[in-house]
Amino acid sequence: MQVTAAHAQQLDVLRPTLFRIARLQLRNDAWAEDVVSETLLVALENKTAFEGRSQLKTWLVGILKHKIIDCLRARQREAPMRVTEDDDFDIETLIFKADGHFREATTEWSNPEDQLSRTQFFEILELCMQGLPPTQARIFMMREWLELSTSEICNDLAISPTNAGVLLHRARLRLRECLEIRWFGTGTP
Repeated sequence: MQVTAAHAQQLDVLRPTLFRIARLQLRNDAWAEDVVSETLLVALENKTAFEGRSQLKTWLVGILKHKIIDCLRARQREAPMRVTEDDDFDIETLIFKADGHFREATTEWSNPEDQLSRTQFFEILELCMQGLPPTQARIFMMREWLELSTSEICNDLAISPTNAGVLLHRARLRLRECLEIRWFGTGTP
């Protein structure tokens, strides 16, 4: 299979984004570089599998997601890192039901017909994720993006399910607040 210079350049441009995502989840530059390299290798080997129904970045992030999950599961046999409370943050229990979901429906976040709007939304979401404490951002990504179970998250981070729930709850509160201010314009800056 012939790899064109344009295709290689596209992959090279997306590499820092993929690395940033992997590093957030794996907390280790070497492991992050490994999964990004594996992702790009799969993309190069299976170039014809990309049918163009989505953006190249979306396709690569999908591959990366599976590589990160594989890496996390392989690491579970290793010594887990200790997670501490990020800060003292008051939790508004009135906003959430007992099962952790919002009591009130959230505002319409995007219009599926408008690609520009979606792109801008995800840029704002990424900014909001960068504003989270690292542990909260990591747990949120593990649960919502990687779709790991609570027990997998707790095993990987060596924390209790209660602690995981609190950290996830805090992350959701902060993300909702940030998105309401930066995207929906309903909050106060």
